[in-house]
Amino acid sequence: MSKDLTYFFKPCLIGFLILIMVGAVGGSLVFGSVKIPISQMFFIFGKALGFEIAGDIARRDEVILLGIRLPRTILCVLVGGGLAISGAALQGLFRNPLADPSLIGVSSGAALAAVSIIVLGVNELAFLPDELNYLILPLGAFTGGLAATFCVYTISSYHGKTSISTMLLTGIAINALASAGLGFLIFSSDDQQLRDLNFWLLGSLAGVTWYKVMAIAPIVIGASVFLVFLGRHLNALLLGEREAFHIGFYVEKTKILVIVLVALVTGACVALTGIIGFIGLVVPHLIRLIFGANNKLVLPCSIILGACLLTIADIISRHIVWPAELPIGILTSCVGGPFFLWLIMRQKRNQV
Repeated sequence: MSKDLTYFFKPCLIGFLILIMVGAVGGSLVFGSVKIPISQMFFIFGKALGFEIAGDIARRDEVILLGIRLPRTILCVLVGGGLAISGAALQGLFRNPLADPSLIGVSSGAALAAVSIIVLGVNELAFLPDELNYLILPLGAFTGGLAATFCVYTISSYHGKTSISTMLLTGIAINALASAGLGFLIFSSDDQQLRDLNFWLLGSLAGVTWYKVMAIAPIVIGASVFLVFLGRHLNALLLGEREAFHIGFYVEKTKILVIVLVALVTGACVALTGIIGFIGLVVPHLIRLIFGANNKLVLPCSIILGACLLTIADIISRHIVWPAELPIGILTSCVGGPFFLWLIMRQKRNQV
């Protein structure tokens, strides 16, 4: 394909991804146990923005749209985009498409720390102002995710090279340790805490409020923006750490920054939704199939596609077992598991 066609083709694809995301967000707002007409949705948003609305607006539809569906949809966008860019950044750092926050134990470490805070009853501290207590859970999840990421990177890297087999084995070990810790917490928890733990184990977007969304939005958006600007640095790492250093990049600072930012995003997402697997694996790989290995495109496009896929998955999870709601972590694992197996077989064929 010529360069002129390439320059035309990629912006069209990006625009198409944005259109799909807009459609998914609209579908998430309209469809549910109570269907809200599109015209009614615009009337409600117009009224919320202060415009004079001539038509009648049902109070029930207004409460459902603004109080339930809109914060949940925004959470889908934040979590889907955050997990996707975290996976893309880890894959760029490890220089392997099999890296993923859930596979290598980052999500499990974050979940274990968050659940420990809940079960031990330290999610509210008397010496902190009430307006700061909401930060305890995201910060705890961030600490757990950071510890898991640091362990994986330290164990799987040697002399500037990362062993993918060691990385995956380390992730398995961390997931096993986290599962043991979660099992102990399940054993020692009461009935109410046990119901809360199921939320973390299966992944769910239920029960979201504006308060919770606003708690993680600055963290996820800020860290994701920083990761996008690290695209050039991750491109340099594709050449190798020594080569990246010789052309003027601060390799160690880049690695530490990526690890901290990924742990921050993953921890914030896990703190509200529990473990949602495979978004960080599937999305960056699909983006690389479309746009190539340029991380300056892979990182921002992963945000768009990740937000789109998780929003669509949420719509499906709300309807597939209606009137109940299927935990979204089950749905993403059902799709991501076969995709991961296909990816391993593809890697195996390329090595033959």
